[in-house]
Amino acid sequence: MKALIIVDIQNDFLPGGALPVSNGDEIIATINQLQQRYPLVVATQDWHPANHQSFASQHPGRNPFEKTTLNGLQQVLWPDHCIQGSLGAAFAPALDETKIEAIFRKGMDPQLDSYSGFFDNDKKKATGMAAYLKGRGVSTVDVCGLAADYCVYYTANDALNLGLQSTILDYATRAIDTERYEQIKQEFIQAGGHIEAFSL
Repeated sequence: MKALIIVDIQNDFLPGGALPVSNGDEIIATINQLQQRYPLVVATQDWHPANHQSFASQHPGRNPFEKTTLNGLQQVLWPDHCIQGSLGAAFAPALDETKIEAIFRKGMDPQLDSYSGFFDNDKKKATGMAAYLKGRGVSTVDVCGLAADYCVYYTANDALNLGLQSTILDYATRAIDTERYEQIKQEFIQAGGHIEAFSL
């Protein structure tokens, strides 16, 4: 079975949010239409505590988008975003949630960031999405949402590493850094992933 994974369509990642992805709102109507094609739709949700150590505000003298090390892993310091229970963490009002069967929250450990919908960045904690998809007999996933070069890519790549056929729906995602995204798209293809450039 094929599933659609909708990644982090949350207010803070849209124009006007705390960590906006340029033109991120443009893909919501497409994602709503896409959902009708899939027997299973799941979603991920960034869900950070207010003291999350990936926030630049937790590191005096440091600025958003600087890089540091967190628990031995390279870490981008982000503006405070998607704080648990906040309006910014909520799904965009325009997102049709009626077909979303399960929601997997990530980034809840204040000491670890979590780009992938499957694992924290150190791969030691699973969100439960892999087991859920396996339990539903899923062998193929299509991944869309925000942002292309971080949470969408990491989710799609982990799906690949878990033995699933994995495709990034290029037309239903937007990147923070388009140059970075072009580079990692090639890496994803070389690893056996697929990029669907146009809606079929």
